[in-house]
Amino acid sequence: MNYKLTLGWLYPDLMSTYGDRGNIIILQKRCEWRGIKAEIDPITVGANDQQLKNVDFILMGGAEDRQQEIVGKDLETGKDKILHELIEKGIPGLYICGAYQFLGKYYKEADGTIINGLGIFDVYTENPGPNHPRLIGNMVVDSSVIVSEAEQSIPQETASSSIVKVRTLRNDEILLGFENHGGRTYLGKEVKPFAKVIKGFGNNGQDGTEGAIYKNSIGTYLHGPILAKNPGLADYLIQTAINIKYNKYINLDPLDDSLEEEARNVIASRLKLQL
Repeated sequence: MNYKLTLGWLYPDLMSTYGDRGNIIILQKRCEWRGIKAEIDPITVGANDQQLKNVDFILMGGAEDRQQEIVGKDLETGKDKILHELIEKGIPGLYICGAYQFLGKYYKEADGTIINGLGIFDVYTENPGPNHPRLIGNMVVDSSVIVSEAEQSIPQETASSSIVKVRTLRNDEILLGFENHGGRTYLGKEVKPFAKVIKGFGNNGQDGTEGAIYKNSIGTYLHGPILAKNPGLADYLIQTAINIKYNKYINLDPLDDSLEEEARNVIASRLKLQL
């Protein structure tokens, strides 16, 4: 059987800072190397609703305030409801920095102004003001929490199928990346942290959490791009997407990740960590 995934890339011309476009390229190549056809479908301002409904995976990166304002207005045309439905249905997604904040309940500016989010993730973000530094630097986190989360994330309509669980992160549960954000994000009761901070700041620099995971959607502050440094996470997302689309467990062929592992070890050694 020839497998195919449609990778929906939300607003690539407006929300793709810090090299986050590399994530969609990595997903496509890791699919193609396994004989899985991966079609990138850019969802831009003015795209029709059906285009978004047809995706098997969603990627959305970060952006500045002006770009997020444009995106917000376009989503209000009906894409916000579709995005909510896809996430609730279990369609996997990776939402980075500004996109992660965007999917939360609100963003509170330093002057107290409230910018409403989509309310899909039970999180909120606050800007503490100019007297507080941005959270910048290399980050190392433990993402083993998503393995247990994944076992509960299969949509109800597929629960009786042959899907047992998605592929775990092998030895890549320790993720590396780079963070650069001024906002502090706090998690509510309806969402779990994506990872625990080993080095760096994470969501807010206080509670030791990084990102959030809800259903099969991951919000994170990890740039880099995150999937270049963490091939296990890329495979986790591919595995989840293909399982759900074809309603069965489809084993992914292993790839030679020796170069990625070497790069990870170099970064870890610089941070005086042992992977």
